[in-house]
Amino acid sequence: MKNSVFIATSLDGFISDKEGKIDFLHSFPNPDNEDLGYSEFMKGVDGIIMGRTTFETVCSFDIEWPYKVPVFVLSNTLKNIPSQITGVVKIVNGNLTEIILNLNNQGYRNLYIDGGKTIQNFLGEDLIDEITITTIPIILGGGTSLFGNLTSPINFRCINSTIYLKSIVQNKFSRLRI
Repeated sequence: MKNSVFIATSLDGFISDKEGKIDFLHSFPNPDNEDLGYSEFMKGVDGIIMGRTTFETVCSFDIEWPYKVPVFVLSNTLKNIPSQITGVVKIVNGNLTEIILNLNNQGYRNLYIDGGKTIQNFLGEDLIDEITITTIPIILGGGTSLFGNLTSPINFRCINSTIYLKSIVQNKFSRLRI
């Protein structure tokens, strides 16, 4: 069982700019529309846990629903799912460890954890096993930080680094449990 993060940040560690926008993710030319390892990552995922804000952001894109695996949206306030994705998206809430155990018992073993606050909460509960961070070489100077405050350090080790488009660096880290 593995809980993994796959996310992009600015060089200074922000996942969105000061206005909450993610336009910076497309600030470098990508003429061949490389997916920067996303498809390969998704081959090992059987469910996604995302926060409400990330869910609402994805829903706001003018695209077909992008996920082929079930999505579990963490929310205490969201009550309804858009009809076109009913059945593939479920609302969950409560204790994160219990949510993970419940999903594991339903057969979801490799979960993709997505959304800034959601990732911070999972890190705070030491529930992240792998983190893949794609660093876009732009300094935003502010915005939504990927990492929040922790009560104690969490150790990871770098298991892979890849350079895409001659300027974007992707590092994959595995949790060191001592």
